[in-house]
Amino acid sequence: MEIHACLLGNWVCLNDDPDCKVGTRGCSPNTWYEENAEIWAPFNREDEHTYYQLNYVPIIYKGKSYRINPIFIQISEL
Repeated sequence: MEIHACLLGNWVCLNDDPDCKVGTRGCSPNTWYEENAEIWAPFNREDEHTYYQLNYVPIIYKGKSYRINPIFIQISEL
């Protein structure tokens, strides 16, 4: 299985980085997907009309940290 993400406008395969971490628990891409594909998405928003309350997935890829909306993640079965 490959986990792809659009990071700063470029689609990359997260599996290509052995040190990649995904989700709030910092799992490998495949473990993140296999263990419920957790995203940060508050049930009750503290405030409306703010960027800070949007759903996101934290990713560390090639030593850089990203926060991306889950719609920018694609899973491909090989």
